[in-house]
Amino acid sequence: MDLQVRDVARILNVPEKTLYRWIKAGTIPFHQVGDLYRFNRAEILEWATATGIQISPDILAEPGVDQEALPSLLDAVRAGGIAYGVGGTDSASVLAAVVEVLHVPEDVDRQFLYQVLLARETLGSTAVGDGIAIPHVRNPIVLHTTQPTITLCFLETPIAFGALDGVPVKILFTLISPTVQAHLHLLSRLAFVLRQPEFKAALQREAPRQELLEKLALAEAGLPAAPPSRPV
Repeated sequence: MDLQVRDVARILNVPEKTLYRWIKAGTIPFHQVGDLYRFNRAEILEWATATGIQISPDILAEPGVDQEALPSLLDAVRAGGIAYGVGGTDSASVLAAVVEVLHVPEDVDRQFLYQVLLARETLGSTAVGDGIAIPHVRNPIVLHTTQPTITLCFLETPIAFGALDGVPVKILFTLISPTVQAHLHLLSRLAFVLRQPEFKAALQREAPRQELLEKLALAEAGLPAAPPSRPV
C-alpha cells in the first residue's frame, strides 16, 4: 500500500476531512494497518474513474519511472485492435467472447486470461458509466506480456454489467499491460479521453475504425503533462 491519506487527498483534489468521511462511509477502497489508513494506487485510480472524479497527474509521478518511455493510448489501441458486433448475453459470456478477439501472444493461455478477467469483476464491476467498461487483470504482470494493448469492443447487445449508473454496457476497453506503471498510465489516459465529447460521441455511434483512431489521437493530444517524479 503505497499511498497515505495526504497523498490521496492531493491526487483527488479534496480536503483530507472529505477523504476521512469517505473512509468512514466505506465508499472509497482503503486498507487499515493498525491505526493508519493506506491506499493502493491502482485501486484509487480505478475508483476515481468509475465515480467520475477528476484526478491529478500526480498519481503517475512514481520515482524511477520514465514517463516518456510509457506507451501512448493510441499505440495501445492500435496494437489491441477494434472489434464490432461482439456477442454475449451476460458479463461472463461477453468476457469469453472478448478474450477470443484479443491480440495477445500465442503462448498466453486464453482460458487463464478469461478466468482472471472474470475474477477481477467479482471484486467490483469495471463499468465506468455511460455504457462503458474497462476489463483488466488485477495484476498486470501475471500474463508476462511485453507490449501493452487495449482492445476496443462494441457489443452486439448491451448487457447489465453492474455499473453505478445502471446503464447497460455496450463498449469495452480491455486493458492488458506488462507492468503496473504501464497499467496506471494507460488507465489514467483512458479516463481522461472518455470525458472528451467528440471521442465519446464517436464511441456511442460506433464510428468506423479510422475515425475512432483519429478522434482518439485528438483527445489524447489534449492530455495535461504529468509532473516529473519526485525524489524518494
